[in-house]
This record gives sequence, structure tokens and C-alpha cells, in this order.
Amino acid sequence: MSTYTQLFGKQVTFVTSDPSNPTVGQMWYNSTSKVLKFLGTTTAGAWASGGNLGTARGQLGGAGTQTSALGFGGYTTTQSAATEEYDGTSWTSSGNLATARRYIAGCGTQTSALGFGGYIDGTGNQSATEEYNGTSWTSGGSLATARRALGGAGTQTSALAFGGVTTTPTAATEEYDGTSWTSGGNLGTARNRIGGAGTQTSALGAGGETITVNVANTEEYDGTSWTSGGNLNTARHGPAGAGTQTAALGFGGFTTAVSAVTEAYNGTSWSNQPSMATARRGVAGAGTQTAALAFGGGGPTAATEEFSGAGAPVTKTVTAS
Repeated sequence: MSTYTQLFGKQVTFVTSDPSNPTVGQMWYNSTSKVLKFLGTTTAGAWASGGNLGTARGQLGGAGTQTSALGFGGYTTTQSAATEEYDGTSWTSSGNLATARRYIAGCGTQTSALGFGGYIDGTGNQSATEEYNGTSWTSGGSLATARRALGGAGTQTSALAFGGVTTTPTAATEEYDGTSWTSGGNLGTARNRIGGAGTQTSALGAGGETITVNVANTEEYDGTSWTSGGNLNTARHGPAGAGTQTAALGFGGFTTAVSAVTEAYNGTSWSNQPSMATARRGVAGAGTQTAALAFGGGGPTAATEEFSGAGAPVTKTVTAS
């Protein structure tokens, strides 16, 4: 029989009072109350099917929330400029990007989104930035470093672009103020096909690929520099991200095959969550850790899935019967 330490990599600690900041799954024995306790959650997370995209595609950009999302660009059999809006049930077409492209990054909301970078077959990496107002796209300031398969975070007027590939994976980070991009602190690990979440001053970058090697590295950005966080349990490239730096969700990607793996980040470590029904890379993400949206992906697919996350952490008493 497996022990608790073998299963969770943690020991049951003896304390005189309950810990002030336990992690989900942590167990302890309170010697004052003489009670064995652990931190669990009120409900289990789960994915459910949502309405399909009108245009099946992978390598697209995403923004918004689970019930008010935006999908744009991507790849069908060629680069796409299609933009679609999700209302929590179905997708409807909206104004096209000015520049059709794949491997585009995105951030912001459904009515105030940003799309930047990307790739056009036969032309190469893109530096173009476009701003969406809920109806149409207009040009914004170009990235200093043209690149594809980069990570994005933040809002239309306070965005972050990081990683990606020029001719090789890059560590370059740029910050957008609604008009122009300026250089930020480099990633510790140069990589492309990186998942992103959070804001310009509190961002998260996870997974990716260093030329031919999938990585599990997670890095956190404070508005100036990146520092290492807890590694993903499954190293992969091409995952999507949703949520914040301290409450993120990472899903999909590619290991040695397309992946449906989903993981949740609490600011320190990742924990495995229920997998998506459709394994895919080049998937777009939107929303929060407890209400995320996954749509599109390589294939290409039009599949959309909605994640309802675990409830708030709650301390529970272990009883024997």
C-alpha cells in the first residue's frame, strides 16, 4: 500500500496550531486539538463541451472571459484573419484582422483586445500589433522584435509579450502602453510556444520549447524581471493559459503527442486537474482558473470546452469510521 508521502511527496507534520497558508493536499496533525486535518477543495474541477467555433483552426489568439471571449487569426489550410466572439453558448463572426496570420498572441477583453506578432507563410515572422474595439481592428505600435509563437498577458493598454521564435527561440520581453512597445526584462529561459497568463506587472509564462526540447519551466514577471516558479508536472509546448500569476490554469500542448493535460497553479506549484476531452496544441485560452475556456487547436479543430474549477480551499478534519 502506498503511503501519503509516496502519493503526495509530503509528510504529515505535527503542529500546535493550524498552518496559516497551507497548500491544497497538505495534511497535518494539530497536537493541541488532537485532530488530523488536510486542505481540500469544496468541489472537483471539470471540462464540459461548449459551442464550436465557426471556423476550425489552430495557432489562434484568444482574449476575454469564459462567457465573453474572443478568438482571432490562426491556421486552417492557410493563415486566417477570422475573428469570432463567444457569449458562453455560441460563437459569432466579427470584424477580420487586417493581417491574416497564425501563431499570434493575444490579451485583453472581448471589446478591448490586443493581437500581436505571428507568422505568415512565405513572408515570415510578424511584428504587427492590432487593437480590437468590439467591432473592428485598427493598427497599433509594432513589436520591436518580429516573432511568432510568443506568450501574451495583460490588457490592450498594458500588455506583455514574451518569448517566441525569430530564427531561434528568444527570451525577449516587451511591454505595451497602448501606443508603443518598450523592452522589459528577458525570460530566464529562451523559448517559443509558451503559455501565458496574468497582467503586465504580474505575469506567468509556462512550458514551451527550446528548439527541439519541451520544457516544464515556469517563470513569474513582476514588471521588471522574471524569476523561477514551480515547474509544470508535464513538460510540453503549445499549452494555453488562463487566469492570474497566483491562480492560473494551463491546458493542452504537445509532449510526444498532442496533450489534453490540465494543470492549476497556486503561485508556488502546479497540480493536475481533469483533462480536456479533446487533446490539442496550438489551442487558445481565455478566462480564469475556475472559469476557463479552451478553443481551437491543431488539426484543425473547432472544439470549445469550458472549465469549471475546483471550489475554494477548505480545511477538513480526517475522521475514521
